[in-house]
Amino acid sequence: MKTTNFKRFEDLEEKYFGDKGTQERDEYEFDLKMELIGEKIKQLRIENHMTQTQLGELIGVKRAQISKLERGNHSASVSTIVKVFHAMKANVKLKIETVDKIEYAY
Repeated sequence: MKTTNFKRFEDLEEKYFGDKGTQERDEYEFDLKMELIGEKIKQLRIENHMTQTQLGELIGVKRAQISKLERGNHSASVSTIVKVFHAMKANVKLKIETVDKIEYAY
């Protein structure tokens, strides 16, 4: 069995998901971020002793939508994600970075 010695995690990412700036890599990084957001939503919901149904009722969506969010579903709007975090007393900052400056939207 042939093994390849990778020295950095970035080497694996480039091999399996493409170089930074490519569409394939951008999609991978977006999916990863959505999964991390979903995990955080689930973690906070459990810490707040809420079911998915209770959280959904609190922000006006069905349990299925909360389930999709927790699994990292791509179709969630930013406003829904912000509502979820606010319902669990968590502050959310959206960082918008352009070439010449960084802005935060709350």
